[in-house]
Amino acid sequence: MTSDRLHAQHIEYRRIVVKVGSNLLTAGTDSLNAAAMAAVVEQIAAIRELGAQVVVVSSGAIAAGRHRLGDAEQGHDVPSRQVLAAVGQSRLMSVWDELFELRGIVVAQALLTRGDLVDRLGYLNARTTLLGLIERGVVPIVNENDVVSSDEIRDSKIGDNDNLSAEVANLVDADLLLILTDIAGLYSTDPRQDPNAQLIAEVTRIDDVIARAAQGAPGERGTGGMATKVQAARTATSAGVHVVICDGSAADIVRRIAGGEVAGTHFLPTADRVESRRRHLLSALQSRGRLVVDDGAARALEFDGKSLLPAGILRVEGEFQRGDVVRILTAQGRDIASGTASYAAADIERVRGQRSDRIAEVLGYEYGEEVVHRNNLVLL
Repeated sequence: MTSDRLHAQHIEYRRIVVKVGSNLLTAGTDSLNAAAMAAVVEQIAAIRELGAQVVVVSSGAIAAGRHRLGDAEQGHDVPSRQVLAAVGQSRLMSVWDELFELRGIVVAQALLTRGDLVDRLGYLNARTTLLGLIERGVVPIVNENDVVSSDEIRDSKIGDNDNLSAEVANLVDADLLLILTDIAGLYSTDPRQDPNAQLIAEVTRIDDVIARAAQGAPGERGTGGMATKVQAARTATSAGVHVVICDGSAADIVRRIAGGEVAGTHFLPTADRVESRRRHLLSALQSRGRLVVDDGAARALEFDGKSLLPAGILRVEGEFQRGDVVRILTAQGRDIASGTASYAAADIERVRGQRSDRIAEVLGYEYGEEVVHRNNLVLL
């Protein structure tokens, strides 16, 4: 497929999380490879021009730190890896920033831990920030925050960027998780040991056969192998996200897959993405309170795709905290939506009926002008 045809085609997936592994970023060396990274950037820039929204989950901080300190033998115990990550993360972001800037694209660094995603408020903050960046045309560059204390690292670490990428895909309601690595995809057996290994083009269900096929040692510079990638695929597909594992060095691979071309191993969703999120937000067990809104707010939510602003709220019912799920009703008692509250019940009571620009004045702080943002809301 020629470059012209690639630019002329539509994209199959609108919101894409691209996970780039260490072996790809270093091109098999002991340091970041700018040419390999530039190839990824060029393709991301191309699919953005076709309307795609992209989040990058990037490995490479430890490899960059090891090269910067000039000791290839160092960095296998936890404290050393934290030191290397601290040194290398700034270098990693600097290279991404320089390459994306050449294409006129702004990037932002986002460092996450398991605690950020498990904690209710941490999850809401991370989701709101990432979606806000995406809406502004910024490409978030996400990595795990390895620079934490040794006592905390056991509970806070996600463990590898494959699983982090799956969590991020769920966090931002991605359509596709594209895992770029140094192998063509998932094989029936380890192709490094079995010359008869066959590439598995499509996986509809991750069963014991698929799990066994994924067993193998991690790459030389990575923290995960195919097993962690399949584990990530299980997490993402269960939330309705398509997952493709492929060779990131293949020509135009990002653009080809974004356009719907078959390549690598495609894991099909086992649940509907929208329905998966709806089930969470609509669960009666999740609901902690209710917001009664006027007719104008109801119309804005139901027909205009708007967020819920304080001006349209008539009444607050129940005790709930920021990050809790609430039901939204009309003044006549009709359920119209369910969503995640950006403010606690007591705060909403103080600002209800007022303009959004008065939130900071009334409360002394603000988490945005929306009481329930449209990204965290589903209609009934």
